[in-house]
Amino acid sequence: MYQNEIILSTKEILEKEFKLDTRGYRPQEVDKFLDIIIHDYDAYKDKVHDLEQDKKELVEDNIRLKQEIRNLKTKIEVLQEEKPGNDITNADLLRRLSNLEKIIYGKE
Repeated sequence: MYQNEIILSTKEILEKEFKLDTRGYRPQEVDKFLDIIIHDYDAYKDKVHDLEQDKKELVEDNIRLKQEIRNLKTKIEVLQEEKPGNDITNADLLRRLSNLEKIIYGKE
């Protein structure tokens, strides 16, 4: 139901007042527990923010690499058309693929 929404803020958690009953909870225990919840909630929000940033960077890298692959495919087609008797070998393709993997995974 509320999976994609954050309902409470840390301020709302902190300022929450509970009604006391004749056999109510100890306010100190409730406050201590709410402090733990607030800490976890802040950590959760920070983690979500970091993951969103990582996702954004990965999407941008993915788009850039896809464009680079398209450009390389176009260059290969142009080279094949210019020199029809000089076909690109599997070794050439594997070398180029290896270079692309190094770029993608950051291993140079």
